[in-house]
Amino acid sequence: MSLAKRLKRFGLDYYLFLLLGTVVLATLRPASGIGADIVDQVAYFAVALLFFIYGAKLNTSAIVAGIANWRLQGLVFGFTYVMFPICGLILAAVLSPWIEEELAIGIVYLSVLPSTVQSSIAFTSIARGNVPAAVCAASMSNILGVVLTPALVAVLLHASGDGISLKSIIDIGLQILAPFIIGQLLRPLVGGFISRHAVLTQVVDRGSILIIVYSAFSAGVVAGIWEQVGLTSLTIIILADIVLLAVVMVTTWWVGRAAGLDHGDRMTLFFCGSKKSLASGLPMANILFAGQAVSMIILPLMLFHQIQLFVCAIIAQRAGHLASERELQAATV
Repeated sequence: MSLAKRLKRFGLDYYLFLLLGTVVLATLRPASGIGADIVDQVAYFAVALLFFIYGAKLNTSAIVAGIANWRLQGLVFGFTYVMFPICGLILAAVLSPWIEEELAIGIVYLSVLPSTVQSSIAFTSIARGNVPAAVCAASMSNILGVVLTPALVAVLLHASGDGISLKSIIDIGLQILAPFIIGQLLRPLVGGFISRHAVLTQVVDRGSILIIVYSAFSAGVVAGIWEQVGLTSLTIIILADIVLLAVVMVTTWWVGRAAGLDHGDRMTLFFCGSKKSLASGLPMANILFAGQAVSMIILPLMLFHQIQLFVCAIIAQRAGHLASERELQAATV
């Protein structure tokens, strides 16, 4: 087995090292002045391109079929925008005496974000879950997040000024929702090409995140982020992310069983209801927290992103293996 496959089996791949390398690059060679402005513009259009591709790839019939499963979609929505924020608020309140204010804000911000798109669908597929329902849940989560995330930030964090303005929502809509809609409209023309070239989505997805991370951490380094965040705070945030993910995962698993969902729907609830989007969270943070220490605020999200990928990769592989064994046993009976 190659090194790449071994890493992927445990939720690790070269992207993780690229992400860490980007943080190191921003620390050693931060963008500043005109260079920072150029990086910001490239990041903006990279995110817009990413959501255009998401829209062009999305099969509208999958959305319609997924919405019909209203109980599952309601549960995913409830975990994403109700339970997660409650857990985030409690965790931030408990930890606030021991961590910087921006990190506490980051924990709450992480909790109000939409679910991931690509990885939620991919892990659901690996686990032999209900993929059309996952496509619907992940897509609707991001569409609704354009309005719900800024609204929850305003209510839960009492953000003021630009953070809760109509302009913020419009800016997020222009960068995320508008390209997504345009992609849907142009799907008959470009959808086939994009579907045949899956690597394109991966390159744009990961590339846009790397650019935003470099931009945010460059600004943070210039502002002295590593002098403000100590090893103790960093350790607390990592542990907090692990606890938050564990609580939500255990609860989604228990609720899925208690609700009598079959294996496919339980996997959709588990992976779509317990994940948070770095691709949506980074550009939203740049708009919602403009003028603040964005690099510190997104730190809990960046760490959570890596933890969720690692844990979900292991669970998805195991769940898919068990589902295959059950199907094989049923076929031989």
